[in-house]
Amino acid sequence: MVSASKIILLTLGEELLLGLTANTHLTYIGEQLRLAGATMHANLTLSDDPADIEEHFKHYWEKSDVLITSGGLGPTVDDRTREVIAECLGEPLVFDPTLMQAIEDRFAALGIELTENNRKQAYRFQNAEALENPNGTAPGIWLEKDGKILVMLPGPPGELRPMFENQVMPRLREKDILGGEQNHIQLRTSGVGESSLETLLQPVFDKREGLQVAYCAHLGMVDFRIGYSDTVDRYDELVEIAYECRELLGENFISCGNDSLEKTVANLLKRKKLTLAIAESCTGGMVSDELTNLSGATDFFKGSLIAYTSSSKEELLGVPAEMMQQHGEVSMEVAIAMAVGISEKLESDFALSTTGYLGPNGGNENCPVGTIYLGLHSPRGTWAKKLFFKGTRASIKRRAHAAALDWLRRELLANEKLDDDAHSALKAESDKILRSLK
Repeated sequence: MVSASKIILLTLGEELLLGLTANTHLTYIGEQLRLAGATMHANLTLSDDPADIEEHFKHYWEKSDVLITSGGLGPTVDDRTREVIAECLGEPLVFDPTLMQAIEDRFAALGIELTENNRKQAYRFQNAEALENPNGTAPGIWLEKDGKILVMLPGPPGELRPMFENQVMPRLREKDILGGEQNHIQLRTSGVGESSLETLLQPVFDKREGLQVAYCAHLGMVDFRIGYSDTVDRYDELVEIAYECRELLGENFISCGNDSLEKTVANLLKRKKLTLAIAESCTGGMVSDELTNLSGATDFFKGSLIAYTSSSKEELLGVPAEMMQQHGEVSMEVAIAMAVGISEKLESDFALSTTGYLGPNGGNENCPVGTIYLGLHSPRGTWAKKLFFKGTRASIKRRAHAAALDWLRRELLANEKLDDDAHSALKAESDKILRSLK
């Protein structure tokens, strides 16, 4: 069932408005609510100025059933959220000795001297419950007032997320704020643009009256979400639609849900007990870093080398100096030699390599800034691919990283299709994932 409660998030902090910190709270809390069958209705990011907090809190408190705030509960002078909202609601702030003791214990455990300004974190609304913060000193606040719920959480993600999952979500579930059934499915794709994707799939969607579709394009991928707005459980219909879409997409289908390229590649490698090694130049270890963020990466990942200079490519990967002199470090030949070199050195089944010009300097007439070569070694052969991306160094690096993993994903699928049993296992696992999302 889809929750009808109006849930609004207020994220506070000058650092968010100045672009110094990304607003990850919106994506995190939005996803947690979505997976629990609820939808966030609005999000506003505002400054720490008391006048701004008062104005916007009063406005959104009136419009919400559940209002969640993040930030402004700390000990410093710019942490004013607690005090301003208490005044808006006519809630006296009371000193809680239990909270103070928890703060003192944490400082003692860390071997840090407790300063007087930390006492302000031990105050809570008189009619509210404190939410324990196991990873910090600023407790949260849970208040039920005027038929509404107020949830106040600290700003650091490492503190907010465990509190939200372990304390806030269970309470919202008890209050029947969260839905019992998920009434939507998200599919992740690559290799096809947003407009082309809509054109391809629209005939499938046109046959279903009332179906809602939303697209989201991001780095190297396009997601689309299908669902119904009513509260009737129509999940089986959505599964049928997802099957049709998956068949039309072919290799451009990555996964159902939010699985990353890294996780999809890892699952493909682990299923066939295959191994991977990586030689990175222009991506500087980014591909390896993302893969090793996955639990169980040792099951498939042999290791990697960052060979950034010509000498390191020669000494560590065995790329001939003559090859680099003749073709250049950024070339198809060098990308292939890097992939073969790392595969031989680490004895892996598959290998990836990246080399390119990120800019703003470097490059030449034939190989301008933004040129990327990827190398891929597999049991079926070794290839290289030339790509060209525009953007900043960071964006080109991220796009090269995504392109490398997606190419590997497609080769792993092609490798599995050589084995009918493996292909059947792939489809069975995908079917299982679809069903398990419910």
